[in-house]
Amino acid sequence: MASYALRRLLQAVPTLLAIITLAFFLMRAAPGGPFDGERALPPAIEANLKRAYHLDQPLPAQFAHYLGGVARGDFGPSFTYKDFSVADLLAAGFPISLRLGLAAAMLAVLLGGGLGVVAALRRDGWIDHAVMGLALVGVTLPNFVVAPLLTLLFGLTLHWLPVAGWGDGTLADDLAHMVLPVAALALPQVAVVARLTRSGLVEALRANFVRTARAKGLGGPAILFRHVLRPALLPVVSYLGPAVAGLVTGSVVVEQIFALPGIGRYFVQGAINRDYTLVMGTVILYGTLIVLMNLAVDLAYGLLDPRVRYE
Repeated sequence: MASYALRRLLQAVPTLLAIITLAFFLMRAAPGGPFDGERALPPAIEANLKRAYHLDQPLPAQFAHYLGGVARGDFGPSFTYKDFSVADLLAAGFPISLRLGLAAAMLAVLLGGGLGVVAALRRDGWIDHAVMGLALVGVTLPNFVVAPLLTLLFGLTLHWLPVAGWGDGTLADDLAHMVLPVAALALPQVAVVARLTRSGLVEALRANFVRTARAKGLGGPAILFRHVLRPALLPVVSYLGPAVAGLVTGSVVVEQIFALPGIGRYFVQGAINRDYTLVMGTVILYGTLIVLMNLAVDLAYGLLDPRVRYE
């Protein structure tokens, strides 16, 4: 397994290089520039700024300069947040996005998986129809609808929870500020995980090995936990790979709505202000997480399904 993981990591290098190349030239092809504000700069000052950020060089030279910095772990300075490097901003925002994303992913797995199991075991009953109906509603409701509804109900009407910002560093205040963003991030994922778990479990319960287990006298819980649950979770694990990466890197809309200083908000501000280096740093981080999460999913296959072999 170690050699397989190492080989996959080496294969990820050209993938990340392709992501960096595509994102770099797409950013430069977009109209506007980092110094095109409402008030035009004097030509001499704009020329000095472009020279300082190497924007006066031809695109291939800019790309080679940026790629050399990335290879050294230097993502460059931010054009928008003066006196801050992109690495500083990502280091400040990533822990917040990471906590929100992991909490949302855990909630989605536990709640969605539990609902999916209950629906599958009560297949075609009213519980199954109720759970799948709620899951269908959850799938159709995007984050930018769920987040304002939660804010309106629990923040502005009932005054139970804060609606914006991050905590003051104490555990209770941080948790209070996390509830609504985590719920907004997790609810659509809960719905998807519930549907995937239910469909995978129903299919596994129809398999021949389940009939054999029942014929040998095994009870329902033993069949479920020993034989059915692991293969039934394979579609859920496949889905969770990129989904967790998306949650961890921060939801652009949710972080904007709740005014959270995570990576998603930096990405939006970077895109609006044409902060090339900040957007590139976020894209590289997101691409790296996608690669690592997909590798984790492939490794998890071997734990869930003994037929999987790594060569």
